Amino acid sequence: MSAYNTVIGLEVHSELNTKTKCFCACKNEFGDKPNTNCCPVCTAMPGALPVLNRDAVERAILMGLAVGCKINNYSVFERKNYFYPDLSKAYQISQLEYPLCVGGGLEIEVDGKKKFIRLDRIHLEEDAGKLIHDNAGTLVDYNRGGVPLIEIVSKPDMNSAEEAVAYLQKLRSTLLYVGVSDCKMQEGSIRFDVNISVNKEGEPLGTRTELKNLNSFKAVLRAIKYESNRQIEELEAGRPIIQETRRWDDEKGKTYSMRSKEDSQDYRYFPDPDLIPLEVSEEYIERIRAKLPKLSHQRVQEYLSMGLSEQDATLITQERSYADFFEAVLKLFNEPKFVCNWITAEVFKKLNAIEDEERTISVKPENLAVMLKMYKQGEINQAGARKIFDIIWEKDVDPVKLVDELGLKQMNDAGALKEVLVKIVNDNPKAVKELKDGNEKTMAFFVGQAMRATQGKANPKMVADIVKELIK
Repeated sequence: MSAYNTVIGLEVHSELNTKTKCFCACKNEFGDKPNTNCCPVCTAMPGALPVLNRDAVERAILMGLAVGCKINNYSVFERKNYFYPDLSKAYQISQLEYPLCVGGGLEIEVDGKKKFIRLDRIHLEEDAGKLIHDNAGTLVDYNRGGVPLIEIVSKPDMNSAEEAVAYLQKLRSTLLYVGVSDCKMQEGSIRFDVNISVNKEGEPLGTRTELKNLNSFKAVLRAIKYESNRQIEELEAGRPIIQETRRWDDEKGKTYSMRSKEDSQDYRYFPDPDLIPLEVSEEYIERIRAKLPKLSHQRVQEYLSMGLSEQDATLITQERSYADFFEAVLKLFNEPKFVCNWITAEVFKKLNAIEDEERTISVKPENLAVMLKMYKQGEINQAGARKIFDIIWEKDVDPVKLVDELGLKQMNDAGALKEVLVKIVNDNPKAVKELKDGNEKTMAFFVGQAMRATQGKANPKMVADIVKELIK
């Protein structure tokens, strides 16, 4: 089989976390009783007129600024016409010819190689309702209809499933840093459309297919790999690729044809006669720019100045929630490297054990700060710290009380420890000889024996010092 290139472009729909919908005053809230957050505007009753949500515009501009877009002073809302049961108007208010944001991009890193993924545009539009399928048939919930979305369209700059996932993870992280979306994949507030084609080196781009509404990184990874291989097999068999929209079946691990892929002319876009063009001044854009929070690359530089390594600073800033948690602990216990080491080792270990892609740190910053302070000051040893951490990860308990209740206070009495160690040294002449002969690993044996004899309370450093003194 000849070598093929895979070419990937992504369209990401992210709901904005405004209080109200894009063109009416209905609540923008997930999980409410079906069809309770609706009005004549978002259900397209005759004579109802839309009014643009200023907060949605500001959030869209904030995201555009965060990824280096040019903010257009003039943009136009258009009607994208198509019929589907979840679209009560039979059109969607969107932007085509004159979007709000253009250009920009994000840098990703895969296998140690950095790559800049260009953006084509970010435009503002409204979401559709939601279809609910059950044995009795299909129901429609219009609560989501009219919720403000930004559609973030990349250039076809990605060439592997891994690059696509790295880009999506970076994009989601940026949305969360800027604070314009909650990005809850399980609630559908961020959804991914993948455009994919294959071609041989030196040949024109191939015919693309679109995979719609993927809602997890794992699904994106598997779907791209499957679809790329499917297209290659089709071409190798002499069958042309059809431009179409395909559905990903996560259980079967396959894509299936849904319908022929539409082009923009199929939607018969035209300017919405009920909405005047949106004009924003440079002064207005700069006022919004001033609201931009610290982004991940800015926090990396701050953490480097605290003495963190670039690797640790990058790990801590991969999610805004991680960086916020780190800084919250530092306010109570200002030991950046010590705190970072615990988070990257123990906290991330807990997070990695969570199967859900949207992982949440469940320990309170104040509880971790108290526990780490006791550990740093030698009141508890590492084993005791880990035991306490396991408990405070699950529930809000005072670490100081836990130390007393579980009897974890570290044994720092040199005299008492020496009594224990004299017996251990006398009972293990072979280990003593190995240590004297320079086998430093044997010290772990003595520490382990001391821990066993003191029920895990011995101070490991004091144990090592006393053992060295005893075997001189």
